[in-house]
Amino acid sequence: MVDPAALPRRRTLRRWMQAALERPASVTLRFVGAREGRTLNRRYRGRDYATNVLTFVYDDVASLAGDIVLCAPVMRREARAQRRTLAAHCAHLVIHGMLHLQGYDHERDDDAARMEARERALLAQLGHRDACADARGDS
Repeated sequence: MVDPAALPRRRTLRRWMQAALERPASVTLRFVGAREGRTLNRRYRGRDYATNVLTFVYDDVASLAGDIVLCAPVMRREARAQRRTLAAHCAHLVIHGMLHLQGYDHERDDDAARMEARERALLAQLGHRDACADARGDS
């Protein structure tokens, strides 16, 4: 179960999502618990653990559409381990997911550098320090 009171406000989440958009999109952002996060990661990525963020793209031709799923317990644990606020880490993961939705990835070094540079710029614009050096999302 995810306690909504412990998460950033909808208005804040929407602002982070819009900051990362490079074209119009219809995006659902969901927070899940560890059990659902693990199930989704196992089913769609073949990895049997809960991960911080998963991105599902449904349409990237005419209009961009997809889901971003954040696992709240993993996000909280990582924020503590990185000595960051939950809000700062959540902002990073929302932006990370939004970039994946738009085709960014970090499979190759040059792609990772491009994605991380974009993340750094967006996080700075939103008033958060560089999180890319701390951790890279798993989506």
